Amino acid sequence: MNIILVSDSLAKSRIVTISQSQIIMAAMGFVSAGFMFALGTYWVTMKYAVDIQNPFIQSLISTLTQQNAQQAEKDMREQLNSLAVKLGELQARMMRLDAFGDRLAKVAGVKGEFNFAETPGVGGPAPSASMSGDVSYKDFSAKLADVSRVLDDRADKLGVLDSILMQGRLAAKAIPTILPVTSGYYSSNFGYRIDPFNGRSAFHAGVDFIAAPGSKILAAAGGVVSAAEWHTEYGNLVDIDHEGGLTTRYAHLSQKLVKAGDVVLKGQLIGTLGQTGRATGPHLHFEVRENSVPLNPNRFLNFARAQEPAQAVKAARAP
Repeated sequence: MNIILVSDSLAKSRIVTISQSQIIMAAMGFVSAGFMFALGTYWVTMKYAVDIQNPFIQSLISTLTQQNAQQAEKDMREQLNSLAVKLGELQARMMRLDAFGDRLAKVAGVKGEFNFAETPGVGGPAPSASMSGDVSYKDFSAKLADVSRVLDDRADKLGVLDSILMQGRLAAKAIPTILPVTSGYYSSNFGYRIDPFNGRSAFHAGVDFIAAPGSKILAAAGGVVSAAEWHTEYGNLVDIDHEGGLTTRYAHLSQKLVKAGDVVLKGQLIGTLGQTGRATGPHLHFEVRENSVPLNPNRFLNFARAQEPAQAVKAARAP
């Protein structure tokens, strides 16, 4: 850009050449100067606004102060809402853990030591002024996050304990430890005896219970019915598979009240006592086998309640 300067003091006109970069720099300097002037004016106005009695300035200050207060209140409300949501989540998880812990305590047989319906007692001397202070939102939020991580860890650990206890409960339910008849007495024991039909020595693979015809026959342990059928020698029989290769047999029944494939619980009614098959009178023939090897049922019925399931099986294998 060329600028021609004409003046009476000049003998002739002068031509000044200005480049585009010089124009841009001049414009930026002008804008910067205006911005700094406005910023300085605002700073001086705000700094000495209290001493200025101009109604417009006082109204402007009041509006800005009110807007700042409203924004601060809005920010605090949002922070409180976020903390309330986190606290609600923690309370819900605590309720689930309380119910979980109460159930585990009952399963484990713990009485009185853990009362999940009451808040645990805490206390101590009052802290001194130098040892106490207000908790900031950041600190409180961090503590809530720590509590959340602890709850997750405790829930995982309680889940593992519940699995272990569940395995123990299932193992106990799969061991034949209850009498298969509600009333009656032994008529023939496990082991060698004189066969009542041919008078020869023969191995008796179970125990016999004498009771009134039609007496209830109960599952000595939980399991799955593997057979509910007629057998030439056993008559009406029910076989139940349990855990660890254990099976129980209930023979000479007058009625079978379950069928193959049924899942039965310990103590569940599975049939009625009778005199079917090779029998001299109404009775129940009861067997316990491990992988088809006969075990002494009396060892389970007499000792299993006071021993661990594995020990009960070991004791039943003994001659």
